[in-house]
Amino acid sequence: MQLISLPSLLLSALVILLSYLSFSKPTSNMYALAAARAANAAFIPAYKPVAIFVGGTAGIGQGLVEAFSRHTKGNAHIVIVGRNRAAADTIIAALPRPSDNAQYTHEFVQCDVTLMKNVESVTKELLTRLPKINFLFMSPGFMSLNGRTETPEGIDRKLAVHYYSRWKFVDGLLPALLRAKNTGEDAKVLSVLAAGKGGNIDLDDLGLKKTYSVSNAGLAAPTYNDLMLQEFAEKNPGLTFVHSYPGWVKTGLGSSSFAISAFKTLFSPFFMTYQDSGEYMLHGLLGSKQGFSRVGSQGEDIGMKKYFGSEEARKRLWAHTAQATKVSSN
Repeated sequence: MQLISLPSLLLSALVILLSYLSFSKPTSNMYALAAARAANAAFIPAYKPVAIFVGGTAGIGQGLVEAFSRHTKGNAHIVIVGRNRAAADTIIAALPRPSDNAQYTHEFVQCDVTLMKNVESVTKELLTRLPKINFLFMSPGFMSLNGRTETPEGIDRKLAVHYYSRWKFVDGLLPALLRAKNTGEDAKVLSVLAAGKGGNIDLDDLGLKKTYSVSNAGLAAPTYNDLMLQEFAEKNPGLTFVHSYPGWVKTGLGSSSFAISAFKTLFSPFFMTYQDSGEYMLHGLLGSKQGFSRVGSQGEDIGMKKYFGSEEARKRLWAHTAQATKVSSN
């Protein structure tokens, strides 16, 4: 295994940081945060929302759960989907309860999203008992400097978490989102990853079985998310699909890697808290209109800058993903 020297690590970290600062906004702005909180507080639905949080047991997902629950005053059906039941139980126990003794449900559903069979099982189970879904938040994360690591289903673990499972969740829960829309309620989807940070993709190597590298995976996943959400929006007018870039956020991702942990420790003052990020990401979704859009680290609309898609790319990626995420009946 190739070892990374500390000087090389620090130099690489410095280069990354300088590149980041050259095109990113400050991670903390109390005026922008106050504006986001005020906008979120104005969200007072006339219905009881049903919200699914995939990856809601830590980090940005936890921040989203807490912000959403706070602004709805606990009067919502909240479903946290993830692997860590203990973490979910702790989060749920701290969520606000409706002051008017209204009925509410805050629950956890276990799912390892690296496997498409697990995602399909969860979506089918949720569809059988949820009359609608108003909000689908997806923020599961996987950070590693290792090379391609395939799941038993033949999908790279990073891409499974950052793209394929998200497509599978949207596709599987779409009927419940459409039911919400058809009753005149909100029906919105947020994928938290890296809007505006993608790159060109090889349409002859979707899934990166031939040309995988950490860099290629890091550039492909954001573009895949753009194309995925844009195509879902094209196929489902009246729904809202948002891809967001949260910026640099203090989370537990990459804690098992010395290189990543050292970088995060060294530059932690430049990182946003997960609570603030959750507030901004919620603001970005609530403020987005029907169709496809992209938002930045403070929930602001970033338009289509650094977009690497085309109609052909959307169609080919869709066909590839539908096949790659198909669960065997055996």
